[in-house]
Amino acid sequence: MSWRIGVDIGGTFTDVALVEEASGRIGIAKVPTTPRNFAQGVLSGLETALREHGIAAKDVSLLAHATTVVTNALLEQKGARIALVTTRGFRDVLELRRSSRIDLYDLFQDPPAVLVPRRRRFEVTERIDAQGAVVTPLAESEIPALAERLKAERVEAVAVCLMFAFLNDAHERRLAQALRSALPGLPVFVSSEVLPEIREFERTSTTAVCAYVGPILESYLRNLETATRSLGLPKLHVMGSSGGVFDVAEGLKMPAMAVESGPAAGVIAAALIGRQLGRPNLISFDMGGTTAKASLIENGRIETTSDYEVGGSGNVSRWMHGTGHPIRVPVIDLAEVSAGGGSIAWLDPAGALRVGPRSAGAEPGPVCYGQGGTEPTVTDANLMLGYLDARSLLGGKLPIDFARAEAAFAEKIGKPLGQTALEAAAGVIAVVDNAMAEALRIVSLERGRDPREFSLIAFGGAGPLHACRLADELQIPEVVVPPIPGGFSALGLVGSDLKREYVRTFFGRLDRIEAAPLDQAFAELERTGRAMLEGTGVSAGDRAIERAADVRYVRQAYELTVPFADGAVTAASLEQLAASFHERHRQTYGHDSPHEPVQLVNIRVTAIGRRAGLTIRQPVLAEAGARKGSRHAWFRETGRIEVDVLARERFAVGTAIDGPVVVESLDSTLVVPPGWRGTVDANGFLLLRRRDDV
Repeated sequence: MSWRIGVDIGGTFTDVALVEEASGRIGIAKVPTTPRNFAQGVLSGLETALREHGIAAKDVSLLAHATTVVTNALLEQKGARIALVTTRGFRDVLELRRSSRIDLYDLFQDPPAVLVPRRRRFEVTERIDAQGAVVTPLAESEIPALAERLKAERVEAVAVCLMFAFLNDAHERRLAQALRSALPGLPVFVSSEVLPEIREFERTSTTAVCAYVGPILESYLRNLETATRSLGLPKLHVMGSSGGVFDVAEGLKMPAMAVESGPAAGVIAAALIGRQLGRPNLISFDMGGTTAKASLIENGRIETTSDYEVGGSGNVSRWMHGTGHPIRVPVIDLAEVSAGGGSIAWLDPAGALRVGPRSAGAEPGPVCYGQGGTEPTVTDANLMLGYLDARSLLGGKLPIDFARAEAAFAEKIGKPLGQTALEAAAGVIAVVDNAMAEALRIVSLERGRDPREFSLIAFGGAGPLHACRLADELQIPEVVVPPIPGGFSALGLVGSDLKREYVRTFFGRLDRIEAAPLDQAFAELERTGRAMLEGTGVSAGDRAIERAADVRYVRQAYELTVPFADGAVTAASLEQLAASFHERHRQTYGHDSPHEPVQLVNIRVTAIGRRAGLTIRQPVLAEAGARKGSRHAWFRETGRIEVDVLARERFAVGTAIDGPVVVESLDSTLVVPPGWRGTVDANGFLLLRRRDDV
C-alpha cells in the first residue's frame, strides 16, 4: 500500500491526514499545536498518525505540509533583521506606499509598520529608464562600502530593488553578485528574481517580505526536513498560497509563496470533493481555532488574486486594503474573519457584545479545556448550548471542564448584561454567525454570484457546528460535510499538484503587439518552469504548462488575469485574449467596453507537476446503529430540549438524519438544527438540506 500524508498547523490543533492512494481510504490524527516550536507538534502528529494507523514510513509516497510560519512572523512582527538596497532617491518607497487607507476619513490612524527601518535602507547610484535603457551606470565603487555597512548593521538578509529592474536586471544581478561575494552566507533577495513585474511599491514590498521571513522559514523547514527524513519519510513539500505544493528549495527562493498556506489547502480539498460529488459550484467554509475562511469555487475553478496584503488588520478582514504589506504572488481569493473556536467573547466600553479578534489559541485555549484559559470563547459557547460533549472531546483524549466554562460566561458576559450564562452563550453564537455570514457574502454576493446556486462545504474543527445556520442566513440550499472535517485542509495537501507561477511584465496594446517578441517572452518563462519540474523529479508525462495574461483597458490602472492560448502567438490568439478579457470584465464588474483598446501588462506561466487523482472514501457500515445517547441542547426555535447524539463512524449508507440532532466524530461535531435533514452517501459524505426542499 502507498499512502499520502498532509500536515496542517491550526490555531489550536495540528492535523495529520492520511490517504491510501489505491482505495481512497482516509485516516486522521490530531495533536495540540505547539506555538513555541511548531515543528514539535508536526513531528508528534506524524509519529502518532503512523503508529495509530499502522503505517510504515517506507509506504509513504508524499509528505506535504501547510505552514503558518510566514504569516505569523509578519503578524507578530518577529521576522529577520533586514536591509533594503535601492536606487538613489528611492529610499522611502515602502513608507510612501499607496493612498489606500482602511478608513479614508480617519486623519489620525497609524500607518502600517515598515519592515525595514530607515537607518537600514541604503541607496546606490544607478538608473535605468522606463524603456529598460541604462541612463546612469551602476556605481561599482560604492559597493564595498555598502557591504561594510550591511555587515556593521548585523543584518540577517538583504532585499535589493532597483528602479525598472523588471525591464533590465543587469544592475540588480551585478549588485547581488557583489554582495553575495562580499557577504557569503547572507541571503540576498533580488526583485528581478522574486517579482519581475511593474509597480515599484508592490515589487519592493514583495521583495522585502521575502527577505523578512526567508531566514525564519529556512530555519524552520530545514530543521523539519531533517527531522522527517530521520523518520524515514519522503522529501518534504510545502503548500503554496495559490493552491499547489512545491519542494523546500523552491519555496526558499520565494518565501512569500507560503502565505495563506493552510487556507489554500482547504479550498483545494473542497474543489477535489466537488469534482468527486459532481458539484462544481461550491462555497468553501473553513472554521478553525482562530479564524473562519470562505472561498468560491465556480464551475470547478478556484479564483486567485495577486492583490493581497499580509501582516495587518486587512489580513483579518480580507476585503480591506492599506493596512498590511502587499505581496504580488497568486493567492486563492479568500474572505477571512476573526471567528474561530478560540475567538474570545468580550464587552466593549459601551457594553456591546463582541467576539474576536483576540483568540485563546492553543495556549491557554478555551476555558473548558482546563489549561489556564479564563476568557470565554466560541468553543465554550458551543459547549454551554449543548452542541459539544460536556465530558470530553477527541474521543476522550481531551477532558472538558463544563463548570469552569459556565462560571466564565456567567461572570464575564452574563452578569454585566443581566443574562444567564446560557443566554450569554446564545448571544455569542449569534454574533459569530453574523460575522461568518459576512465572509460568505463577500465571496458570493459581492462577486456577483447568487449563493442559492451553490452548495456550502463545511469543514475545520468548528465549521460543521455552524454550517446549517449560515446556510439558512444566505438561503444556500445544501450543506456538504466531508469525512474528517476537522482535518480536511490537510486532505487538500495530498490532493494538490506541484505548482509554481512565473510572471514578467510585457507592455503593449493587443492590436499592436508583434507576435515574435511575445512568443520569445513566453518561451523564456516556460523554459524556467520546465527546468523546475525536471529538477524536482516530475516525469515528462506528468508535466504541464499553462499560460495567462494580466490585461486591462488602456485607461485603467488595474488588471484582470485571463487564460492565454497555448502554442505560437497569432493575431487570432490575441483577439481571443481580448474577447476573454471583455467577458471576465463583464462578469466581475457588471459591464465591459468591447470597443475600448485592450492593453497587455504582464504575462504569466504556471508550471504544473500532475499527481494521480484521488477518490476520498470513509468506510460506512452495512447496517445503521449510530445512536450513542442524548443530551440537552438549545435551539432558537425550541429553546432547550433533549436531542439524540449520533456517532458518525457508525453510519450506514443512506442513513437519514433528522434535526434537531448532534453528530459526533473524533475531529469535529455537526449540529443539525430543526428543519434540516441529512443523508449519508456511499463514501461517507453527509449531504444536508432543509426538509422543505428534500
